[in-house]
Amino acid sequence: MQRRFGKSLLSPSPSAIQSMLDRLLGRASLKERVAELEEANHHLERQLDAEKERRADAATERQRAEAEVNRLEDRVAELQDRVERLQDEEGESTFRAEETLSRARLSEVLDRLESVETEPEGVFTAYVDAERSLPGPVRDAFGDRASLVASAAPCLAVTDDAGLLSACLSVPAPPSPFTGWADTVQLERSWFEPTDEHVVALVRSDLFAMGEYDGREQTAFHGFDSELKSQHSKGGFSQSRFERLRDQQIDSHLDRCRAAIEEVSPDRLYVVGEGSVIHEFEDLSTAMKPVDATGEPDAALDDAVRSLWTVRLRVP
Repeated sequence: MQRRFGKSLLSPSPSAIQSMLDRLLGRASLKERVAELEEANHHLERQLDAEKERRADAATERQRAEAEVNRLEDRVAELQDRVERLQDEEGESTFRAEETLSRARLSEVLDRLESVETEPEGVFTAYVDAERSLPGPVRDAFGDRASLVASAAPCLAVTDDAGLLSACLSVPAPPSPFTGWADTVQLERSWFEPTDEHVVALVRSDLFAMGEYDGREQTAFHGFDSELKSQHSKGGFSQSRFERLRDQQIDSHLDRCRAAIEEVSPDRLYVVGEGSVIHEFEDLSTAMKPVDATGEPDAALDDAVRSLWTVRLRVP
């Protein structure tokens, strides 16, 4: 007798069978581990890609920075070359001639300047004060030689519109600063040479000498020495007391000098001597000039007068 049995259970699917086999064989945990490792590897790959991108960006920024550094170094080198070139050019700007003028030679040069005649506004003359910046008209008239005029100041500066005439002269008895174009050089002999009646006073802290002159001829002389402590004794006075007494002696000497000058009451007074004391007579003087003049009063005055009327000529 044949028996028929119905299906009491459904047949398992292939995936179920595979899962069952994995569990039986212990492969399920391995597959889970493999999946975890694959995920970790994928994460590391993303990190690696991000790091590569960051390094690429950093390399690009480094290249840009290096290029900027190179550009700046080239610019610095260019500026250094320009500065050196300008310094070389400035160093090459020198006076074409320099000469010390006195008496006959001074008169000869002044005669030549006074003989220049041009068309209207063909000659430029200026007195340049060293205490002021170089006036614009002087810069315009002398052009690239203006820096030499500035280095010669205070001076009388002369040039012409054709560039044939160029001179800077120191001025013993300077006028007020001026600039201007004319058909002749603008100057007065009394700025450079002793003319008419005048007085020259040599003032040192220990000596006074005064001469009255008519042109270059001396018509009267007055002078004296004053005792002045020249050094401090190690005993007795303190240094401060010594200096105080010395200052008092100098003040007393300068009072005597002023009294001698005021007694003559000159219309034109030139004060020469020690730069540290002659400023005390600025209110009385027509002009002042520091000079080195030593010796006895009469000889010192002669030396000072020669220095006073000596003119320095520079040709830009």
